[in-house]
Amino acid sequence: MSAARADAAGDMAGAIYEVNLDLDAAIADDYLAWLREHIAQICALPGFLGATLHLVADPLAEPGRRALCVQYRLRDQAALDDYLRDHAPRLRADGMARFGGKFSASRRILHPIAN
Repeated sequence: MSAARADAAGDMAGAIYEVNLDLDAAIADDYLAWLREHIAQICALPGFLGATLHLVADPLAEPGRRALCVQYRLRDQAALDDYLRDHAPRLRADGMARFGGKFSASRRILHPIAN
């Protein structure tokens, strides 16, 4: 991480790893069943404190699509770095193997700003 990014994020205590999902409504039930197990596997990894699964209400998903958002809470950036390096490729590959091109994911990382 660059010095500027570290300064902007403060002491880097705590992190939110957000995954936004857009999926074909036809796979929604199967995907959601898989996703709940996927979230449990991730939350069992070191440094993860929990996760919240959301149905995205605004903006509305396109017709025939569903939009979901998962926000994972982590101890710190180091825990997220470990996940991204050591576990993410395998866990992401599982979703791709099961659901192929029927969904897309975008991700972002958030750090709290002290008041």
